[in-house]
Amino acid sequence: MNGMFGGMWFGWLFWIILIAIIIWAVLQFTNRNQPTNHSTNIVEKETPLDILKKRYAKGEITKEEYDEMRKNI
Repeated sequence: MNGMFGGMWFGWLFWIILIAIIIWAVLQFTNRNQPTNHSTNIVEKETPLDILKKRYAKGEITKEEYDEMRKNI
């Protein structure tokens, strides 16, 4: 006699689905409680002054060019 709902295989299928739902629920709950670091997703925009400072530091422009460009910013 196979019993209800198609026999023994239904029992195994039921427990596998139940365990999968429990694991999914635990993962959803733990992910909501973890602090997220959104700063890694935000692209920091360089200001013109930052770019100018980098160019001066690399030696691409002279001190005089740096001072003149800084006044214009």
